[in-house]
Amino acid sequence: TGHMLHSRRKSEGGGTGKRDGRRQEKRERELQLFILFAETRFLHHFKDKPFMVVNVTSSSPTSLLGAQIIDLMILVVDVVKGMQTQTAECLLIGELTCPSMVVVLNKIDLLPPNKRQNAVEKMTKRMLKTLESTRFKECPVIAVAARPGGPDAAEPEEPHGVQELIELLKKQTYLPKRDPAGDLLMAVDHCFSIRGQGTVMTGTILQGSLAVNDTVEIPVLKVTKKIKSVQMFRKPVSGAMQGDRVGVCVTQFDPKLLERGVVCTPGSLRTLFGAVISVRKIGYFKGSLATRAKLHITVGHETVMARVSFFGLPPSDAQSAPPELRSLEAPFDFDREYVYQDEYVSAQADGAGGGPDPEQWALLEFERPVTCPALCLVIGSKLDTDIHANTCRLAFQGRLLQGFEDKNYAETSLPRLRIYKTKQKEGQVERVTDDYTVIGRSLFKKETNLQLFVGLKVTLSTGESGVIEGGFGQSGKFKIRIQEGLSPDTQQLFSSKKKSKSGTKVDEEARPESQPVSIHLQFKRYVFDPHKKMIQS
Repeated sequence: TGHMLHSRRKSEGGGTGKRDGRRQEKRERELQLFILFAETRFLHHFKDKPFMVVNVTSSSPTSLLGAQIIDLMILVVDVVKGMQTQTAECLLIGELTCPSMVVVLNKIDLLPPNKRQNAVEKMTKRMLKTLESTRFKECPVIAVAARPGGPDAAEPEEPHGVQELIELLKKQTYLPKRDPAGDLLMAVDHCFSIRGQGTVMTGTILQGSLAVNDTVEIPVLKVTKKIKSVQMFRKPVSGAMQGDRVGVCVTQFDPKLLERGVVCTPGSLRTLFGAVISVRKIGYFKGSLATRAKLHITVGHETVMARVSFFGLPPSDAQSAPPELRSLEAPFDFDREYVYQDEYVSAQADGAGGGPDPEQWALLEFERPVTCPALCLVIGSKLDTDIHANTCRLAFQGRLLQGFEDKNYAETSLPRLRIYKTKQKEGQVERVTDDYTVIGRSLFKKETNLQLFVGLKVTLSTGESGVIEGGFGQSGKFKIRIQEGLSPDTQQLFSSKKKSKSGTKVDEEARPESQPVSIHLQFKRYVFDPHKKMIQS
């Protein structure tokens, strides 16, 4: 578009020193993504529909910004090095965001001519084997050398396989279904000013539509602006819809405030401080996922650090749940009980063999607020892992099910989450005072407030059940009431103990000192309950 061409001229050799400095800073930014949009017209059978080539360099899952606007993915693989870490990550992101793909084996000119054909066939088989378990099974694979000999070659050769690639892309190209309905959501990849006109935001419309004179919101800034003009492929247009690549001009807006982000219908997006997501571990990720760990979370069109806490269904509910893979977009139920997990539970670790992982969720506590649509894709990654290590950094995927807009959500919203931990304590019976009362010890510390435990049920290792009635003395001992009374065997056990202490000769095998009667206390406590109540079934 005209707006885009102006942007490209400013960023390619025509910029000022200040602009170059800003570009250098962006390169050094940790989660930087570079996307180059270029119009292509070689697809003659769709000549009435312009096409864009999006070049995404995957240094982080921030490439989702580019991946979510792609209809056909071209996975470029170095034919010499094969599948590398970044290649695998691009493939995974493509699986989550893109319906179809073409694999291009590049740099075939680096292979010896007499071995080139065998090497290409071997790599093609390896790629197809890798793709067997993905949505891209049996996708086309083509070998090319875009610039034989490299840019410094003394005698440049003709490209190998490029024309064949063009013909293949013609066959694979299709007209995707577009829908102008719904709220506007536009991914903005660049923002700049044009003297005398205003500020231009270039990007792709992900959903909905826009038109001249519409009011749109820049949610991260809580600012609304009226659209002055729209351009699409060098021509002014009155409006645009889902899938269109546009330049939108507004007035009285400083482009320095927005480098990359989203534009939307006013009020349609929320800014969140925390969220509940469905979660499913990515199979290629080999490490464990511990609760309270910090991960890079890509949500909407932002990547931010967040603390992750995993939880799942109670054992009884998990066993009755169907074994098939449940949709990640299934609604979240605040009225249901969930069990706290120290880490994400995999099917293999859970003893379920090769089946799907148990249904699980995660609480995300963002380090800074994020703006995103409901049910948007969420990717959890460990980007601090060495990029050269032979390991996948993408850890899990999910969908945003519930968001917390209140900055104090820990006090106002989290108590609604009925996530509990199971607690167990064990003590010993010290003595029996009568057939219905025993004195226990070693269950509580001396300083424990025993009133908090009055009324809780306990069980004895001999089988009886009782209720804690209160403290006994000042050393942490306590009194237990056995409603149905001690069994004759238990009474005999403690009767023998008394005789032993009084000096009466007792059979060695009958001495209870080697097998003391233990007391077991079990209860659960909701993690986010401000009152820390103890609950028993």
